[in-house]
Amino acid sequence: MTKIVAEQILNDQTLFTQIQWFFHHYLPVKVLQQCGFYKLRGVSCLKVLQELFPLVFTHKNLWRTLQSEETLPFKKNTGYRFMNHASFHWEKLLLRVATSLLTYLNSLTQTDRVTALVIDDSLISRNRSKKVELLARCYDHASQTFQKGFRMLTIGWTDGCTFLPLQFRLLSSSQTSKVLCPAKTCDRRSLAHQRRRQAQTPATELLLQLLPQLKAIPAKYVLMDSWFCLPKLLIAIHQMGRTIIGMVRITDKVHYYYQGQWISVKKIYAQTKLLSREGNTLLGAAQVKVRPHTQESSDTWIDAQLVFVRRRSSEAWLSLLCTDSHLDPEEVVRIYGKRWDIEVFFKMCKSHLALGKEFQGRSLEMQIASTTLVCLRYLMIALWVRREQDQRSWGELFYRICDEMQDISLLRSMKLLLLTLWEKLQSLPGLSNAVIATLMKELLLKLPAYARNRLYYST
Repeated sequence: MTKIVAEQILNDQTLFTQIQWFFHHYLPVKVLQQCGFYKLRGVSCLKVLQELFPLVFTHKNLWRTLQSEETLPFKKNTGYRFMNHASFHWEKLLLRVATSLLTYLNSLTQTDRVTALVIDDSLISRNRSKKVELLARCYDHASQTFQKGFRMLTIGWTDGCTFLPLQFRLLSSSQTSKVLCPAKTCDRRSLAHQRRRQAQTPATELLLQLLPQLKAIPAKYVLMDSWFCLPKLLIAIHQMGRTIIGMVRITDKVHYYYQGQWISVKKIYAQTKLLSREGNTLLGAAQVKVRPHTQESSDTWIDAQLVFVRRRSSEAWLSLLCTDSHLDPEEVVRIYGKRWDIEVFFKMCKSHLALGKEFQGRSLEMQIASTTLVCLRYLMIALWVRREQDQRSWGELFYRICDEMQDISLLRSMKLLLLTLWEKLQSLPGLSNAVIATLMKELLLKLPAYARNRLYYST
């Protein structure tokens, strides 16, 4: 029993030290003041934030902490007023901290490292709530049912190793019939009114307002799933100077220009010359053009390519769209794989960081403040994991002698295994070089196309 208590004390001390370090480097008083966090008297905003930040790591919430024997340096009303304050710019605070972390992580990678912005949304369920401001009936794509809550529209940055949430917005519904609790009246010039207006804006329109704020973020690609991969949005983001890679909706309502006619992706797939080798994930690619509207002139069209891939679990196919028509199709598939980082982010926040469950306030400010706290905690964890895994973050000496963490080292490992196998076969008696070459060729033909081609070129 003594050993268990000692280990718990050690873990608490390690956590407290890490949180102190994170606040000292990325959440100082100056950053809070620049984001509108200030009080005229009483406990400072920094002190309140430092007390609320570690609650989820100790498996507690504000109400449970206030009800227990543990004492906080402030009363219950102070904590709830802090979370409900309408002038605190939580969105700006998250972007400032994430940008600082991104600058640090960029110093650990080479300039040719593929980085991308990832766009997605997820449902924050509040089925037991009744009087939460702007609570709406939102469609859950996972369960294919309507639930009460908010949609969390998120834009994050990833380099394939670390994911950083940059911005988020809690979306209610643009349809008044689906809004269960109306928004309170605010001054149209205030930040509170802007939040409520954005919460009732369609996600595609809101994205075009948020992405220009991230123009200084170093990311060449924008990754998205089929719910956002629409021609109008693709062209608008393409005009911002970024390359889009997204999953295409398999529908007859969206057409692409292919071989002199505007047809659906299903017909393009039927007319494309596909690779017929067994076990090949990549099925083929087609060069197309995209237009924002049916009545737009050819001056507004952009070049793109459709990449067809096979599902892992069935013979069905999927299609990816890339606005860089010269990018290798295999590279398109590899880069799009980085989009999965945002799914891990949502899972982590909901399962372990109490997203939408820690505070039960009714105002929109409370929902935004609690969500920002979750994102800040995730940023600290992501930085902690990166510092533990990447040896170049241990000091300047290791930075100069250690190699960069590679996106994919599988091909290099396969090449070493094949060379080792070649040497072992040559050492065996009774096998000529012709027989060994035939065996190696048969082995290469059994590999997937992307690995086989790379190994052929490298050897």
